[in-house]
Amino acid sequence: MLSDPIVALATPPGRSAVALLRLSGRGVFAIARRTLSPWRPDPPRTVFRARLSAPDGAPIDDVLAVAFPGPHSYTGEDVVEISTHGGLVTPAEAMAALTAAGARPAEAGEFTRRAVLNGKMDLLQAEATADLIDAGAPAQRRRALSQLDRGLSRRLESLRGQILELEGLTAYEIDFPEEDDGPVPPERVVAAWGGVREGVAELLGTAGEGERLREGALLVIAGPPNAGKSTLFNALLGSERAIVTEVPGTTRDAIEAPAVIAGFPFRLVDTAGLRDTEDRIEKLGIEVSRKYLGAADLVLYCDEGGGRGEPSQALQSGLSAPVVVVQTKSDLTNRLTTNRLTVSAVTGAGLADLKAELARVAFGKLIALGDVEPVVTRARHRQALETALRELDLFKEARDGGVEAVAAATHLRAATLALDALIGAVTPDDVLDRVFSSFCVGK
Repeated sequence: MLSDPIVALATPPGRSAVALLRLSGRGVFAIARRTLSPWRPDPPRTVFRARLSAPDGAPIDDVLAVAFPGPHSYTGEDVVEISTHGGLVTPAEAMAALTAAGARPAEAGEFTRRAVLNGKMDLLQAEATADLIDAGAPAQRRRALSQLDRGLSRRLESLRGQILELEGLTAYEIDFPEEDDGPVPPERVVAAWGGVREGVAELLGTAGEGERLREGALLVIAGPPNAGKSTLFNALLGSERAIVTEVPGTTRDAIEAPAVIAGFPFRLVDTAGLRDTEDRIEKLGIEVSRKYLGAADLVLYCDEGGGRGEPSQALQSGLSAPVVVVQTKSDLTNRLTTNRLTVSAVTGAGLADLKAELARVAFGKLIALGDVEPVVTRARHRQALETALRELDLFKEARDGGVEAVAAATHLRAATLALDALIGAVTPDDVLDRVFSSFCVGK
């Protein structure tokens, strides 16, 4: 376990009022004593003013500092936080001074990695920390905060406990093989297996929308030329990103941009109008549109009400994503159709209803669950739960097939290990490397 002193800038570089530098590890108090005057570690967790100087005595800045003796700190080690004036020069010189005094520059996510290794948080909480920093939509922030509060960890610990209970019931049969039926009725084992399997399957069922929440739902806006796709794209985005003209075929290539709709993250894609054409450039744009449609989480089909066919005809077959049909240009009242969502990107009429419908279709399960129930948000989570579920099923198959209890129980042990790896109780270094490689350096 690494415990050497590390230092990093915890705030973004650039012009600002304040910059925060963080040190952690064995010997950071000695480094602070060499660079801060006065150095006041007592009382701990109390801010004091000091002069930050280089090891050769050259003054750098007047700062605010605070000492966090381990284990009562973020990392579980001795920690010092120093607030300097912002900008490019002062924080850089402060970093250079602290490095010269004995600290080394931290690697990406090293502070949080040490927190995990020192038992201050589990791996799911560490991932939630990164998700909270990266959150671009309120729903992402709420979900990350729930996971940081151990909502998902507690659910997994409960499921792990149920598997261990089931393993305990099976162990009695291993320890007392002479009993004909054993003291544990078979139906009790089946009931225990069914309960834990249902819990794992329910949690795994949130993976689709959970991963979509973290990455942003890919919303592809499609339809015939001049159906108002680009105008609606701009309206949903809240800025003039796509070129809009009355000339059909203006959009020749797909345009992608992130957006927050009804509090949820989306990746909007404006595509070329779908039609038969001999124009070589427009054909290439339509081919790109088809590729986006194949990868879409949700398709918003625009129809201006001109009677140019059903969406299925334009989208063709093989589309797996749900389709929301909206009639655009509702300000042109002579084209309104009462049995469809209608919107005017020009006046904004119907836009709120459309946004609510898009959020419902893309994230309906998460909306129904609310912010209380835990949700799986990463492929790593999903893969571990799939392993646990598969091992539980293999245990049941082995029991039904007359396999000896000692052999069947190995599947329960494998299911437990899958959940342990998910929480971080047993996690190889390469998994930790992947998790923390996406962190900012100062975290």
